[in-house]
Amino acid sequence: MAKYSRLEVIRMMQETGMVPLFHHPDLDLSRKVLKACYDGGARLLEFTSRGDFAHEVFSELNKYALKELPGMILGVGSITDGPAASLFMQMGANFIVTPSLREDIALICNRRKVLWSAGCGSLTEINRAEELGCEIVKLFPGSVYGPGFVKAIKAPQPWTSIMPTGGVTTEKENLRAWFDAGVTCVGMGSGLISKEILDNKDFERLEFQVRKALETIRKVRK
Repeated sequence: MAKYSRLEVIRMMQETGMVPLFHHPDLDLSRKVLKACYDGGARLLEFTSRGDFAHEVFSELNKYALKELPGMILGVGSITDGPAASLFMQMGANFIVTPSLREDIALICNRRKVLWSAGCGSLTEINRAEELGCEIVKLFPGSVYGPGFVKAIKAPQPWTSIMPTGGVTTEKENLRAWFDAGVTCVGMGSGLISKEILDNKDFERLEFQVRKALETIRKVRK
């Protein structure tokens, strides 16, 4: 069962403006990545469900967060069907992120009042996701659409909350473009938690990167 309500998750996404996301099959390394993100100021993390036994890693990672990292909200991404969403919610996932719009996932998450964010790439998909109760729409892949797409959507629909994932980096110019366009928050994967950081197990650098990215977001929002 999720510890944090969907309203609490939404509020944290709005406040921090960033959701780090990553996946790794090694539990010990995953714990250290999560701790580095936490120490850097992040209070959300999306563990992407990729590869065999990802659910086992997530389960242990969420237990670690609940015990050792107060206030850390752990969710799961790359969920492609309702049964997978249900499985991860049994493990305490506080939010569910999908690469595409899946109505079966919407129904399952809404039933348990767990926040879900649907991957959308058109105004029609965004509208349908919102009709199904999606509070924060995931723009995916963000690199294909760009800030201009967000600005165009927000013009007729200022109530739409968007989280681009893919194509978001830690550079000030990149973050400014997204937030000036009107995004609510950004999902940051390899642009934040790079392969180099993971290969070198450079968790101090990751902590610095997270802190710097959050500081940059605060500045560009002013």
